[in-house]
Amino acid sequence: MASGLEARVVELETRLAFQEQALAELNDALAEARMELSRNDVLLRRALEELRADRPGPTGNPADEPPPPHY
Repeated sequence: MASGLEARVVELETRLAFQEQALAELNDALAEARMELSRNDVLLRRALEELRADRPGPTGNPADEPPPPHY
């Protein structure tokens, strides 16, 4: 009976070790995804700022806009 119990404990410890490893890998992947999201957020904000700076918005002065290409 002791050997059956010992085998069960070994099996549970093995499963726990694999689960801890999987959890660590998932944690690393989540941290990397968060860093990538942060980098993408910065790039998107910069791109939007550049677009807004290059082109006057609807509140800009119409006299500052170039004429349409058909003129």
